Amino acid sequence: MNPSSTLVLGFESSCDETGVALVEYAEKGVPTLLAHALHSQISMHQAFGGVVPELASRDHIRRALPLTREVLAQSGKTLADVDVVAFTRGPGLAGALLVGAGVACALAAALDKPVLGVHHLEGHLLSPFLSADPPEFPFVALLVSGGHTQLMRVDDVGCYELLGETIDDAAGEAFDKSAKIMGLDYPGGPLLAKMAQDGNPTAYKLPRPLLHSGNLDFSFAGLKTAVLVQSQKIQPADFPNLAASTQAAIVDVLVKKSLSALKETGLNRLVVAGGVGANRELRTQLNTACAERKVRVHYPELHLCTDNGAMIALAAAMRLQSGLQQAHKTYAFDVKPRWGLDAIGY
Repeated sequence: MNPSSTLVLGFESSCDETGVALVEYAEKGVPTLLAHALHSQISMHQAFGGVVPELASRDHIRRALPLTREVLAQSGKTLADVDVVAFTRGPGLAGALLVGAGVACALAAALDKPVLGVHHLEGHLLSPFLSADPPEFPFVALLVSGGHTQLMRVDDVGCYELLGETIDDAAGEAFDKSAKIMGLDYPGGPLLAKMAQDGNPTAYKLPRPLLHSGNLDFSFAGLKTAVLVQSQKIQPADFPNLAASTQAAIVDVLVKKSLSALKETGLNRLVVAGGVGANRELRTQLNTACAERKVRVHYPELHLCTDNGAMIALAAAMRLQSGLQQAHKTYAFDVKPRWGLDAIGY
């Protein structure tokens, strides 16, 4: 490896987005994103109302190498310049993970370069370090990505304490399933948020599950059921009000649980990561609440909120930079479709 800087090529293929990115890091300082490319499979899965795992895996195969060429062209680098190849090891869809792992390990073997498997959620967790306003350790992290809603205490790279998590549906699932109830296309979360802009968030009194539970766990299955019951009582013309009320309930829980986590830990810095972290209403309310309490809040750049290769290359770079883990030239691989961030041991 180049002693002055290291180039990490990262692959993300855990679900329905194929991401490739190139990140550079030195011994000290925040790693730099040189280039990234992303292909979303949304249009392919819309006809089925959700992700079809077999189709997702096949599409990852088609996209991985063209996206790699695109990233290299953007960065002005070649494969010979790459020092480490990283990939998402889990959690995610088993077949989709195997594609990314297989491509990464085969490429690393061909280049005689070391390889490193990365935790998908750690990628989300660290993604704000690529923003214009990167955080500093320690902080509380609100992870709201797909099927995951978690609050973590983060003291350093690899030092994560689970404070609370969902016991059933995650926030992202509550958005998507509520959207489907209202007849919106897949993925419904962003479409529900858009519909909510034309509605009244206080039109319907929807439950805030576990809001006063005394712990930091989440539950959104009951909210989804309440949305279903309410939708059967009203006309579709009133769905904007229902959408706004649904979003208000989800955001209310996320904001208040996050503030409780900050109070319990005594920390004054919050990181929000994952796809739901792009929600405008969530950002507005968190910014207001945190400003009142003199708490700094950090987000990934909007284009890095969804799954992407940049966060995988970054997580690998930060683990290598910290000395927490070493890349290796062992090209046999496995994947971990179910893998808790609090049990991240490699």
